[in-house]
Formats: sequence, structure tokens, C-alpha cells
Amino acid sequence: MAVLELRDVTKVFPGVVANDRVSFSLEKGEILALLGENGAGKSTIMNVVYGLLSSDGGEILIDGEPVNMRSPRQAIDLGIGMVHQHFMLIEPLTVTENIVLGREPGRLGVIDFALARTRVVELSERYGLKVDPDAKIADLAVGMQQRVEILKALYQGARVLILDEPTAVLTPQEVRELFAVIRSLVDEGLSVVFITHKLEEVMAVSDRIIVMRAGRVVGETRPEETDDVGLARMMVGRDVVLRVEKPPSTCGDTVLAVKDLHVMGDRGLEAVAGVSFTVCAGEVVAVAGVSGNGQTELIESIVGLRKPTSGTVHLKDIDITHAGPRKSIEAGVSHIPEDRHRRGLVLQFDIAENLVLGDHRLPPYAKNGIMKPKVIAEMAEKRIADYDVRTPSVSVLAGNLSGGNQQKLVVAREIGREPMLLIAAQPTRGLDVGAIEFVHREVLAERARGRAVLLVSLELEEILSLADRVLVMYEGRIVRELSAEEADAETLGYYMTGGGGDKLAADGVVPVMGGQQ
Repeated sequence: MAVLELRDVTKVFPGVVANDRVSFSLEKGEILALLGENGAGKSTIMNVVYGLLSSDGGEILIDGEPVNMRSPRQAIDLGIGMVHQHFMLIEPLTVTENIVLGREPGRLGVIDFALARTRVVELSERYGLKVDPDAKIADLAVGMQQRVEILKALYQGARVLILDEPTAVLTPQEVRELFAVIRSLVDEGLSVVFITHKLEEVMAVSDRIIVMRAGRVVGETRPEETDDVGLARMMVGRDVVLRVEKPPSTCGDTVLAVKDLHVMGDRGLEAVAGVSFTVCAGEVVAVAGVSGNGQTELIESIVGLRKPTSGTVHLKDIDITHAGPRKSIEAGVSHIPEDRHRRGLVLQFDIAENLVLGDHRLPPYAKNGIMKPKVIAEMAEKRIADYDVRTPSVSVLAGNLSGGNQQKLVVAREIGREPMLLIAAQPTRGLDVGAIEFVHREVLAERARGRAVLLVSLELEEILSLADRVLVMYEGRIVRELSAEEADAETLGYYMTGGGGDKLAADGVVPVMGGQQ
């Protein structure tokens, strides 16, 4: 008997059928991948199962019994836990306090913190989810915060665990650790629904695959019965190029020159330690590195969001070392930020307003300081069509779009500026395979137009597909520079994790501007 079954479940929003008679089941001890494009209805259907949304038709069964799911509390009581793409933790509280929140052990209103801590330690050891029970959430890396979310669901008695895009913010190493955790949970008898759009992850971790497109279930298969190409075709409804071919680069004049740049991080420690490199017109230079090795601070200093302590940044002949974001944009820099919510969008603004951010004071979108709504709306209509942003209207709030469509909105705005330098930090984060193909083609189109592109990505396949040169960052320094021909996943991984550091130092090898050593 299935632990969870959906029969013709339907969910309708104004003007949109998000889920159209969705039916599938989940067996005990099974990892079920829910695969689909952005906006396919994957998260929506699981939010219905978890009680965050009410269904408009159909039936949900738990252990063969129909239930009318009205709230997350009811779902939790029935043994369903959900870890959302954007974590729901309280940062000032400790790991233990977050995990037991709402179900604190104690008597007569007095919380027994010692018992709570003991239970958290026991739970983490049982499932191989090592965490520091006394650490504050604000001090934890993203991968550890995700462990806390999983432990919280387990503490609440989850038998079915729904993971919504669980690898979207994880490094490759953290992804491997997560997969090991998922396997250990299944070995303990749990059932897992794994919402994703990443084909390689589906093939690596799932037992069975349900594919959704445009709100409907369009197929079911198993990893041993298919491959990446077949899954991509099922997801998108057409053949998809998984790795975009690119002609050799024709490197023109130097567009970006960074020299001996030093930048402090948020904790008062040096995050970028003497970095030097160039990017020329018609070239894609990628920065590879494990998250937290200075890539974020490097990009923020170039685009004017963080002031360097020393060193220089030049855009052609313009010194933008201490320019703010507005002057950087005016000089010809576009920036696709790694955090679309914090840096890329104003979620309370509509699509048209977000597409004109940064240019809203300038012609043709404004005259004498007064914005021209008709012109902005016409531009927005064209951009959402060109970039396949799934929305019924340009007046929809950005916060109401799916994560992938929010990302496409940012990409559309930044490339639409026709910049001299495009800085793309995690440009395909949260995108499905069809949208990734599109963004990769757009990046290479910018390269073909003679723009300079600086790419920062945690996806090694993305770097290998797009980059003409790769700079590997480790502990705030560029420890290796590789041409596209020299770079492969194994070599990049070696240097990203500190490999070769002693040999490089002994040989006096330090990459400098223009790739010379």
C-alpha cells in the first residue's frame, strides 16, 4: 500500500491552472523524483500535499485513507514533513531551539532545554546528520542549515519527507553529502519526494521519476530505463542541447582589469587577498571555487556593492574601484547577482517595474524624471516573450513568480542593457534544463557580440561549457588559471579544494593579469 497517493488533484489560481488532475503515488522506502520545468507545478502540488495550499479538486490519501489537508500542522501530525527551497529557520536561535520549536519537551510550561539538546544529539547521530546543537543558525553554512531543516522534520515524526529543490544552494560536495543522507533516511524506512529540475541528480539518487509539464503528469520512468536526453525531452517537450557548442574566442581589447585587489568580508577578515586578472572583449572568463572562498566579495567589489581596501578595478579607461552600483551601471556593467531576492529583484514590484530597475530614470523609460509606463510596458512585453518568462501579465508581482521565472526576469534585464561587461553570478541557479540551454546561448551571444563576460558558478559543467579561461579561487586567492583546453572537472575540483597549494607556492606560481604566470 502506498504511504501517499494523489488522485486527480487540481489547483487553480486566477487565470492559471497550476495543477491539472495530478495523480501519482509514493511507496514506503522509496525516493520519488518529481521532475519538471520551472512553472510545471511541482512545488505547487507538494504545497497542496503539505497543507500550505488547498486543492480545488481530487483526493489525497495517506496510508490508503482519504484526508482533507487543511494545514501544515495537520500534515505534520500525519507524518509529512517538508524542507522548502528557502529555509524557514530563525537565525538568532540555536540549532536545538529551531528543531524543537513548537514541540519543546518540558512540564507545566517550563522547557527542559537539557532534554531537548539530548534528543537533538540522539536524532542527529541516528540519521548521520551531524550538527552542533548549540550553534546559532546565523553562524551555519547553507548545507548545515539544510540539515537542521531535515532534523526538524524528523523530530516532528515525519515518515514522508518532501525536499523542494534541495540542492539549489549547495556546493557539489554538499550535494554528495545530502544524497548520502537521503539514502540513510530511506534505509530507516522513510519515503522521500525529491523536487528538482536537475537531470544528473535525478539519475543519481531516485528510484522512480514522475515528470510534470504545464501542470500535468506527462510521464513516469526509472533511472535504469532512461537517460539525460530522454528526460530532457520529456520535461520540455522537445530535444534539448545539454551542452552548448561554442566557436573559438576572438579576444579583443581589455575590458575589465582587476589589479592586486584586497577586500574585507562581513566578519572583518580578508575575503579577497591580492587578486589580479583581466577579461577582454569577446571572452568568457569563469571563476570557479567552493562557496565561501571570496567569489561573492570579489564580484561585489567590482560592481560597487563593497568597497575594496586596496587595489584597482578598471573598465576600459574608467577607474570604477570606488564607484557605487549606479555609476558602475552607467559605465557599462551589468550584474546578474547570485541572490535574486536580496540583490536582483524587488518582490513587491511588478514585472515591468523590475525590468526597468536601474534604468528607470533614463530615456526612453523616463523624461524629465517622470517614468513612461506605456514605453516600460512595451519593453517588458518584449522581454518576457524573448526570455520565456511564464506569466499571464507584466503587471504580476515578481514575488508571485516561480523561482526559475524570477531568475529569467533578472537575466532578461541585465542582458537587455547591452553592457560592456556582463558579470553573471550563478546565472542558471534554479533554472530547468530548457531555460539553462537558453541562458547559456544568451551568454555566448554576448561573447559573440564582443562583450566581456565574467562568470561565477558552482556548477562545474556550466563553467566547462561556457568558459574560455578559468580562474580557480581558494581562500581569497586565485590559485590557478586554466585555459578551456586544460580545464576538466577533476582538475578544477583538485585546485578548488586546496590541492597543489604547496607546490604552487614552492614554484612561485601566482597567476597575474592577462593569464600570465
